[in-house]
Amino acid sequence: MIALILASIVKFLEIYGYILIVRILLSWFQGAEWAFNIISFLSPITDPYLNIFRSIIPPLGGIDFSAILAILALNLLENLFRSSLAQAAYASFGSF
Repeated sequence: MIALILASIVKFLEIYGYILIVRILLSWFQGAEWAFNIISFLSPITDPYLNIFRSIIPPLGGIDFSAILAILALNLLENLFRSSLAQAAYASFGSF
């Protein structure tokens, strides 16, 4: 049961990471209407998380370096849950 919960969290963080990368890449094309439509859909999902890091690292020279920190933190969290999942799977396998 714990392995299933951990696997779900890992998958959620993985998908959220992809959504975050798409949002960040599309921010380079804000002038394009097609990009604006996608950004307006993704912003409510990603901006609350990104705003945490924007308050730590403000944009420098028009470049938002906080996105790099946000992706690194998300990857760290995903790896922690992934290692916990591996330990839980090993523990349940060893009990058979």
